[in-house]
Amino acid sequence: MYKNILVPTDGSPRSRRAIRLAVRLAREQKARLTGVWIGPAWEPNLYAYDRDVPAGFISPSQHSAHVRQVAERRLAAISRAARLAGVPSKCDYTESMFPYQGIINAAKRNHCDLIVMASHGRRGISRLLLGSETAKVLALSRIPVLICR
Repeated sequence: MYKNILVPTDGSPRSRRAIRLAVRLAREQKARLTGVWIGPAWEPNLYAYDRDVPAGFISPSQHSAHVRQVAERRLAAISRAARLAGVPSKCDYTESMFPYQGIINAAKRNHCDLIVMASHGRRGISRLLLGSETAKVLALSRIPVLICR
């Protein structure tokens, strides 16, 4: 039924649970697994004026290098789980100001027909303040979404 399953990760325990579910589903469906991690986009330091750059300033290239290192660590869990289960897989990462949009774009770009992702189960004020990337993917994706709690 499914041919290519996208599984985004943020490295959390709930995300690791979604990875296990996606791998099992991909194996049962004889599908391919596509892992994705969405890193934060570089933002200019608004406190940097002229030549007086604050100590915490990071250049776009330094930021990209850091994002790549984190992505490699996060995506290694997906590659390892897929390899152990004998499921063909590939992993990719991107930078985005809006993780939900990065997930939806990755699903389209990789021709995925299912997104399997975790929900952190935030409620009340924490959901209002922190938002829910899962809820946004669920609301805006044209591709079916399976939520793992």
